[in-house]
Amino acid sequence: MASKTKYNIVKEKITDWITSGKVKPGEKIYSENELVKIFGVSRHTIRQAVGDLVHEGLLYREQGAGTFCSFKKDQTMEQTPSFIHTSNTNGKNIGVITTYISDYIFPSIIKGIESHLTAQGYTLTLACTDNDVEKEKQCLQTMLSRNIDGLIVEPTKSSQYNPNIHYYLELEQNNIPYLMINQFYSQLIPPHMIMNDEHGGFIATEHLIKLGHEKIIGLFKNDDLQGVNRMQGFIRAFREHRLPFFPEMVISFTTEDQNNNLLERLENFFRTNSMPTAIVCYNDQLALNVLNMVRRLGLRVPEDISIVSFDDSSLAVATDVKLTSIAHPKMEMGIEAAKWIVSAVEKKGDRPPSIVYEPNLVIRNSTAPFVKVQS
Repeated sequence: MASKTKYNIVKEKITDWITSGKVKPGEKIYSENELVKIFGVSRHTIRQAVGDLVHEGLLYREQGAGTFCSFKKDQTMEQTPSFIHTSNTNGKNIGVITTYISDYIFPSIIKGIESHLTAQGYTLTLACTDNDVEKEKQCLQTMLSRNIDGLIVEPTKSSQYNPNIHYYLELEQNNIPYLMINQFYSQLIPPHMIMNDEHGGFIATEHLIKLGHEKIIGLFKNDDLQGVNRMQGFIRAFREHRLPFFPEMVISFTTEDQNNNLLERLENFFRTNSMPTAIVCYNDQLALNVLNMVRRLGLRVPEDISIVSFDDSSLAVATDVKLTSIAHPKMEMGIEAAKWIVSAVEKKGDRPPSIVYEPNLVIRNSTAPFVKVQS
């Protein structure tokens, strides 16, 4: 039997600390430096193991504070929905449903929501869908059973038809205001707070074009509106700069593909096609996986391949290669969403307008001018 890799040893040990209750929910785990000393491994190995546990929902990050345990000892690894909790016991009840809770940009969004709601004396009931429509159904049923006064929701697989639309219509019939964040269901045309993702896709791609890149591929999620809109912006940049399109310039994927065969498909593309000089990634999380993949192939970023991503999360600066990334308002969106829902609850029938945030590109060292190799 093959011996375990250092990465697997670290991940399994931290998982054991969590599931055994040695590290309790809400409790901070060891710092990165401490984990390096405990396990005697590289910083990269620690980041990879902790990053995977964050993605799996066992841990969550708070920027500037550290990494914390989110797993309850008495819950199963497959519990659905992931969890629901109430932050205090007084005041009106606002429901918040996100696709994920414990990883990536979501803790910052939720922290923004919670900071304003609790300051206003509201109770916060939180749930997540793991981007699964059946889990979304359960979350909505739970929220309705708790007689919420308002709901903030991040839609699940928003580019597809949603079978849970009638629950949102029930909210409307009961005069319960709801706000969609990051994306929305086009069937409902609801109040929303979103990024201008189409323009984000455009300026991310245009940045590479202005650096001289023409053979650019885009990796975009196609089961949510964010990914579809970012893809549209990517294509618009090619059109406006009159660059030729080429086969397989866009590689699309679903939520399920992202964790299964996407990197395998991308690696196969690199081996069977002429090499791209730049990649636009759906988000920072994917960009880090792509970064690791191109390094395995013996390529350098940005010398051989430039990478641009979205969200400007903590992951964008988690490695020696700092990602050029489209910034997401995160905390600001959370606070504004909380203000919107409080205003809608307290002024029945008088709903504030939707908000669209314009994108901003944060340039770091994952992108560089294209240098043509002399034959």
